[in-house]
Amino acid sequence: MTATDVTRSPAGNAANVDPGARQVRPRAAVSWDVVRTAVNVLRVHPLRSGLTMLGIIIGVAAVITMVAVGAGAHRLVEEQIKSLGSNLIVVFSGTTTTGGARTGAGSRPSITEDDANAIAREIPSVEVSSATVRGGAQAVVGNQNWGTSIQGVTIDYLAAREWGLSSGRVFTGEDLSSAGKVAIVGQTIVDQLFNGGDPIGQAMRIRSTPVTIIGVLDRKGQTTQGQDQDDIVLVPLSTAKKRIFGWAGTRARSVGGVLVKVRDGYDMKETEAEVKELLRQRHRLAARDDDDFTIRNLTEIAATREESSRILAFLLAAVASVSLIVGGIGIMNIMLVSVTERTREIGLRMAVGARRSDILVQFLIEAVTLAIIGGVIGILLGAGSSLAIASFAGWPTLIEIDAVLLAFFFSSAVGVFFGFYPARKASRLDPIEALRYE
Repeated sequence: MTATDVTRSPAGNAANVDPGARQVRPRAAVSWDVVRTAVNVLRVHPLRSGLTMLGIIIGVAAVITMVAVGAGAHRLVEEQIKSLGSNLIVVFSGTTTTGGARTGAGSRPSITEDDANAIAREIPSVEVSSATVRGGAQAVVGNQNWGTSIQGVTIDYLAAREWGLSSGRVFTGEDLSSAGKVAIVGQTIVDQLFNGGDPIGQAMRIRSTPVTIIGVLDRKGQTTQGQDQDDIVLVPLSTAKKRIFGWAGTRARSVGGVLVKVRDGYDMKETEAEVKELLRQRHRLAARDDDDFTIRNLTEIAATREESSRILAFLLAAVASVSLIVGGIGIMNIMLVSVTERTREIGLRMAVGARRSDILVQFLIEAVTLAIIGGVIGILLGAGSSLAIASFAGWPTLIEIDAVLLAFFFSSAVGVFFGFYPARKASRLDPIEALRYE
């Protein structure tokens, strides 16, 4: 029975109300009164409401911050992986065994320029194949010097690595055939030896070989292992072998490795198997012989690292979500205390005609309001914390709208879930017993 139908006598008996005095209120108006009453109750106890929201605020802020940190780490790994080049397979020369000890990959010069050419020519799924040699040396410009990585490459190297030039030109066929004294440098070399100026056309000495800089690479940044990819000098493959590293005799055609770029749409594992089979045939290896080369599929390595960063982001979010649960428990605790304190008020409201559903909705709205306000404050605090971490700690963060919406709706759900039991308890109070409560 509603307040528009009956009133109660002091003895608790219902008496009919004069129909002429009956004022029927629309249901929407009743609902708005319930909302207004719930909000007013929260305003009466601002300190208690603030302390109740604190758990939700901390929980939402923690979720936003941790998800931003995890997403930033994931984005960083993606960028580092992308900088290596997509659909890339790397073939290294094999290992050697000396005195029972096996040395690392590349210590045995088993891969040749002819192998690189055969891979590009005989395997349809291969887009380009570039033979490379690598070594370390001092690069000298005037009275400045810098220890860096020297890499001899072919014309297809930049295409395989998906690496462009910020200025200058690439190597030509004539540069490779004549072992031209030219070089393309990374951004770190520009910063260290040319103070960030334009190095195009300037001379540089590598060991005892003078070279002219003809190009500057785009900035790549660090690899996932922390290696600076921009700290590099590229020279023609023939120049590196003949003039800088002095490879001759049996090593004249040998290379340190081959970069194989697979065409889009082709299976990397199948191409890897085809490369392996081709090299075993060319090296005349019997079925019982071990490979004299090593193949690395960078796509698989990239996928593994990307999955690891995704799991890290998920774990961070899961840990932070515990704070929301703790905040929800705080809401339920305070709401139960509120039900006890307001027992007489609940009895009076029910005595004058309030329905159980009205009491349920009122307390539920109070809980949800606390959770929503706390969620909004937590979102702002989490966004600020993420920006602070990025600014002061130098750790990349990425605030995703999906994470913000998830945290907001989750905080609202926490209010509904943990507020329902106190609201249900309040709605089930017996009005007579509630009025007698001291």
